[in-house]
Amino acid sequence: MTRCRAASAAITRWIVRRPDYHVYILASRSRRLYVGVTRDLRRRVWQHRRGVLPGLTRRYGITALAHAEHFPDVRAAIAREKQLKRWPRWRKDRLIEASNPAWEDLSAAWDHGET
Repeated sequence: MTRCRAASAAITRWIVRRPDYHVYILASRSRRLYVGVTRDLRRRVWQHRRGVLPGLTRRYGITALAHAEHFPDVRAAIAREKQLKRWPRWRKDRLIEASNPAWEDLSAAWDHGET
């Protein structure tokens, strides 16, 4: 199993076992990034893919899940989101590449209800 598939499987296990909080990074094909926090990662990724949420992700087609982290506490998740948003671009790139060197969409195997 590749590192990317292992990371995708780990994220899927988090979602099934723990509907807690997730800090996530989405990427566009040109690798423009978006950092967010949510309680329901599948639903939020679906919303970004469908363009339901106005703003940066819809405008620039930022829909691929590149990185996600689980937190049992909302305060810890929000603190991590703020930390990542303050990081320079190169540091976010390194974080993604540590677990997802090919920048694969970690949610690609999920059923997003798209036809």
